Amino acid sequence: MRTPGRTLGQTEIHLSPIGLGAWQFANFRINAISPWQRVETTEIDGIITAALERGVNWFDTAELYGFGRSERALAEGLQRAGKKNDDVHIATKWSPILRTARSITATINHRLRALEPYTIDLHQVHFPGAVASVEQQMDAMASLVQQGKIRAVGVSNFSLNAMRRAHERLTEHGLVLSSNQVRYHLLDRHIEQNGVLELARELGITIIAYSPLAMGLLTGKFHDNPELLASRPPGRRRSLQRKLESSRPLIEHMRGIAEKHNASIAQVALNWVIQTPGNHVVAIPGATRIRHAEDSAGAMSFRLTEEEWQELDTASRAQIL
Repeated sequence: MRTPGRTLGQTEIHLSPIGLGAWQFANFRINAISPWQRVETTEIDGIITAALERGVNWFDTAELYGFGRSERALAEGLQRAGKKNDDVHIATKWSPILRTARSITATINHRLRALEPYTIDLHQVHFPGAVASVEQQMDAMASLVQQGKIRAVGVSNFSLNAMRRAHERLTEHGLVLSSNQVRYHLLDRHIEQNGVLELARELGITIIAYSPLAMGLLTGKFHDNPELLASRPPGRRRSLQRKLESSRPLIEHMRGIAEKHNASIAQVALNWVIQTPGNHVVAIPGATRIRHAEDSAGAMSFRLTEEEWQELDTASRAQIL
């Protein structure tokens, strides 16, 4: 049974449960330990095509992903794939670093030019920390909706209180907050404990789960072949090594479920996320290889049984509590 599509918040924008995170298209290395990797144009084209052919209809990028490089690479790849604006949905993000809310309206044309000929369906505040209140940021976002430059407003990494404030301010403009993009996977379930997930359900806000495979840990590949860790940047390698053995029981449980569905461990991990009760969670795994995009999109081709979902829920709680 295929996983049904989702509606973005209270909008009329219909998304596939699995999108594609496009940070990797930036081809931008900040320093020697940066997680960014180079992805050649031919590989980008293959990744986009593989995702599209398997039902993915939306892509998430950001200004900070190479300062426009990811946005441009995504737009160019979609054009080469023959996709028109109405065929896909694009989400991007404004960087709040040392900026006031005025920057939201001042930089929107840069975002639109980078993504041309595609328009912005969802514009998000990338994370807290702007030199402006949440209310000022939402006022600026609302003005973009009213000007027809974006369709919906979202945030990323916002706390319970900040998310509520953003939603309340948007309602004053006759709008609602559509999404909050946060880290969420079987080994990180903080949004269940800090109230973010519950408030999202209450207000009809979509949760966009980033890093849904825990930097590759939930694919099982590092458990099967620990030597792969040597190819990862030092910071990421240390993080993965710390969790490798403690997460092995959960991976083995997932492996058994994967075999029943003729699926991969990664597909089981993604399926658990997008089947979170309420059907308001979507996921944006990244891909640096065509096979990654094929595997991730394949998570939509089946559904865990309720019993399997509960088994993973229990096994995960034992892992992280």
